[in-house]
Amino acid sequence: MSSSVVKEIQQGNIKSLARAISLVENESDGFEGLLQSLPAKTNSPIIGITGPPGAGKSTMVDALISKLSAGEKKVAVLCVDPSSPFNFGALLGDRIRMSTWYTKPNVFIRSLATRGSLGGLHPKIIEITELLQAAAFDYIIVETVGVGQSEVEIAGLADVTVVVVVPEAGDEVQTMKAGLMEIADIFVVNKADRPNADIFVNNLRLMLAPTFHSHKDEVAIIKTVASENIGIDELAEKIDEVLKQHHQNDHRFWLMTERAYQLISKRRTKDLDKMEMRKKIEGQYKKGEFNLYKFVQEEDDGPRTLP
Repeated sequence: MSSSVVKEIQQGNIKSLARAISLVENESDGFEGLLQSLPAKTNSPIIGITGPPGAGKSTMVDALISKLSAGEKKVAVLCVDPSSPFNFGALLGDRIRMSTWYTKPNVFIRSLATRGSLGGLHPKIIEITELLQAAAFDYIIVETVGVGQSEVEIAGLADVTVVVVVPEAGDEVQTMKAGLMEIADIFVVNKADRPNADIFVNNLRLMLAPTFHSHKDEVAIIKTVASENIGIDELAEKIDEVLKQHHQNDHRFWLMTERAYQLISKRRTKDLDKMEMRKKIEGQYKKGEFNLYKFVQEEDDGPRTLP
């Protein structure tokens, strides 16, 4: 069953892809088998678009879709949105944003909620991007929430990371220095028609200077006015240039290691019953025999069902 779904995805069946993403997102029956059936290596590059809220990331992505999907290229977009506090769904939806692309056959857009994830990404973003890569898109764009320094995990996911800021973001950029400054492959100063944009670009270049040693190439700074499609051609060209250089992404290995650790930990603790544990603790406590650390050791040494 899983292999047939993967084959449908590889053949470009968008309905199968959308169903598979929902299956994985909700951890429905069969989702692990589906993920295990995915091919090990694909060639779909991932473009991460990140930066502080209000920088115009969505407008930027909308303009990039137009450029990258030219010539019938296939583009997938994952918009990671804040979660609703009531149902953990995405507060912003793909029907609202980028609505002009919703019915285009070569563009696939999906909104995902962070569901409380602190890194600005969906907790299953790795799995979902691998589903998209199996569908052989020419480009995969991941637009993150924009939550600040904790968002640097996008650097582990993306082949090229684009950080979007605006001319008024001087203080914000200064506070980002320890995080986003180091992970950017390309800096975009959006809304560059505003006053003092050139001064901001020069200051940004000075701020970036100490981080150049951590990059194989100097970080590009590109001025855009995404709402008027200004600078988008240059940005798309720079993205392709960075993708062709294709340096090994050490951040990705750490991201994959962290995800593997989380999944293995989850499997190993799935047989633990908190209510049963509470009863044991209460019983020992009432007898005056409870020692937390001995209890943990005994539980850890007890029988365990292998995954």
